[in-house]
Amino acid sequence: MSFIIRIVVNAIALWATAYLLPGMTVSGSIVNLLILGAVFGVVNSLVKPIITALSCPLVILTLGLFILVINGGMLLLTAQLVGSEMMVIRDWTVAIIAGIVMGIINMILETIVGSVES
Repeated sequence: MSFIIRIVVNAIALWATAYLLPGMTVSGSIVNLLILGAVFGVVNSLVKPIITALSCPLVILTLGLFILVINGGMLLLTAQLVGSEMMVIRDWTVAIIAGIVMGIINMILETIVGSVES
């Protein structure tokens, strides 16, 4: 999947997650959503593998459940990088739930986009 399509999928997933969860807000225009999708994509491709590798014992010990915490952390890091005028996540609990919801939405969108590309 190309990087541009990944940005659009991330932007839609972030918007939908913020729409569904009361503790997460995404504000701004479509351009802001695309910037958010790009920042989230970069954070996931650069920071997440490092954090996952460093926390590998915890991931194994919790049978993979610690990945949910890592996903929430990536959302919180994205919110910190873009600032409160674009994205706000209330706390860790909302971030972890948002990570789960984003994962589900991303999976659905990637399936739709994958079937259209084929």
